Amino acid sequence: MRKTTRYPVNGVNPLWHMYRTVSFWKVMKNFIVIQLSRYTPIVSWKNWMYRTFLRMEVGQHSAVALMVMMDIMFPEKIKIGRNCVIGYNTTILAHEYLIDEYRLGEVIIEDAVLVGANTTILPGVTIGKGAIVAAGTVVHKDVPPGAFVGGNPMQLIRTKASEEEVM
Repeated sequence: MRKTTRYPVNGVNPLWHMYRTVSFWKVMKNFIVIQLSRYTPIVSWKNWMYRTFLRMEVGQHSAVALMVMMDIMFPEKIKIGRNCVIGYNTTILAHEYLIDEYRLGEVIIEDAVLVGANTTILPGVTIGKGAIVAAGTVVHKDVPPGAFVGGNPMQLIRTKASEEEVM
């Protein structure tokens, strides 16, 4: 189960009146910074923008590829460990708006994680140290340290323990 906080709403869906849940000016600032970051080819500048303007935690030597889309409303809930690679066009969400509620949750990507291109990471998940996420995966639950996962829905393909048993 993902670790999210649920906020029920009555009447109209929460996306219709999203600026009751987050400031318009915060979203505008985040939008501008995220769009600039998506096209910035220098990883150190990109990480600086994430840390400085979005209040994200990004570990040393982590590389976020071109076109990665961070959560536009709550990027401060995203934490990326040291020496990670986040692949091209990945989306990392810390919120989700549904019909009768919205949910917020931290995304924690621990050290030395590889996330393949075009992956979607949903709110409230932790990707464990040394894990590998195959391209195109929808990460809808926690990934154990050292695991190799892939698919939609995400499946555990191999764990570090199962790999050691084979050897």
